[in-house]
Amino acid sequence: MNLKKRLAIGITCLTTLSTWGQVEGIHPISNDYQKPSDPLVLQKLDQWQDKKFGIIIHWGLYAVPGIIESWSICSEDWITRDSTSNYEDYKRWYFGLKDSLNPVRFNPERWADISRKAGMRYLVFTTKHHDGFCMFDTKQTDFKISDGPFASNPKADVLKHVFSAYRDQGFMIGAYFSKPDWHNENYWWPLYATPNRNNNYDTRKHPWRWQQFQDYTFRQIQEIATGYGGVDILWLDGGWVRPMNTIDEEVLMWGAPIPQWNQELDIAKIANMARSNQPGLIVVDRTVQGPFENYQTPEHTIPEKRIENPWETCMPLGNDWGYVPNNNWKSSDRVIRTLVEVVAKGGNLLLGVGPKPDGTFPPEVEEKLLEIGKWLDVNGTAIYETRSMYHYQDEKVFFTQSKDEKTAYLFIPSDLNPGKVSWIINLPKKGSKMIFVPTGEVIPYKIIDQEVELTLPQKWIQANKNNPVWVFKFEQATE
Repeated sequence: MNLKKRLAIGITCLTTLSTWGQVEGIHPISNDYQKPSDPLVLQKLDQWQDKKFGIIIHWGLYAVPGIIESWSICSEDWITRDSTSNYEDYKRWYFGLKDSLNPVRFNPERWADISRKAGMRYLVFTTKHHDGFCMFDTKQTDFKISDGPFASNPKADVLKHVFSAYRDQGFMIGAYFSKPDWHNENYWWPLYATPNRNNNYDTRKHPWRWQQFQDYTFRQIQEIATGYGGVDILWLDGGWVRPMNTIDEEVLMWGAPIPQWNQELDIAKIANMARSNQPGLIVVDRTVQGPFENYQTPEHTIPEKRIENPWETCMPLGNDWGYVPNNNWKSSDRVIRTLVEVVAKGGNLLLGVGPKPDGTFPPEVEEKLLEIGKWLDVNGTAIYETRSMYHYQDEKVFFTQSKDEKTAYLFIPSDLNPGKVSWIINLPKKGSKMIFVPTGEVIPYKIIDQEVELTLPQKWIQANKNNPVWVFKFEQATE
């Protein structure tokens, strides 16, 4: 079979229009949010909200051929393969990539250094994607990075070294973990075909087998919670694996197949165990509304309006989460404007990157991350440790504020190229200066009939035209 043909993957995405450009959307934000009651969780959520900008790293078998994560082994009609291929042969080929992943240039210290220079403040690393291949030295299976050609490498327990490198750079640490596991015989039972992403047998008829999968999942998360130092976030993906009573109209709107049986993993038991080892752990059971969705995670999209609950937009730097050659990268300007809009609306931005099979970031990724970091180096005070304002937007400009609500920050996209900017909300305190954050330069403004007018001379505009977003600060008027 021709390799290029067998790897042809067709992906169809929904789209939504963001305020500052088109952003591809897959999962919108959940309808309901349940605030945690544990004061340690609330404290950690507040720390996480201060960070604003994080990195999520997808890395696994799919990096070897450079295809879209592990979805190609899922038998659903939105995924296309060579029409002459044999599905069972394809799965055997894919799982056999275990013997090909040998990242001899793996350098997590460089990853962490680049991420810090990009202005990122927290990490979410893929310990296991839906294909079940583990990027840590689990004792529950030999389907792992530490049991293939990389086994003899001193950094074979990849997760240990990634967490350590990012922790040394001051990052909050998050573990992505897929709830489904398409390699595990108690999820996809070899007795039956694997028609879609769900487990392929009725758990009501085979409770013992499903219990084996529950126990397997518990033990793997226990390994992560006890063997890899401090962990701040448990980021659970695969929202179709959920209790039946949480399947509502929102879930049905996804269009994904829903089985008639329960796929409950007992997240309460998992969370209690994990928090007994990692006090205050943030648990993110994505899209499963309730006590273990500690923050919400709209994917590929930005909510239309400000949201007071803790939330995070997750989107990849390219079109795909993992490494794909010749990816269509987002510009650094677009990422910066997305970050500004997300933060103004009260959220965090989690940007996705996929390392190459040799263990390095693609050069284009490093270049764009460093470009983003240059902007944050001089404007980060308006992003980090800020909070959303009730009036977060006026026409094309956005606002944030300091946590003590004394200082307001104004964001103007430079592609508007305005000579004059005006707004009628968030008035400056009488006598307050309007300061251009990167340089400390004072810019004249006036208030006429409760409308602020900021005049930007053409010479000033030309000197700052390469800055994607202009940031100003001023003292807020008290009501």
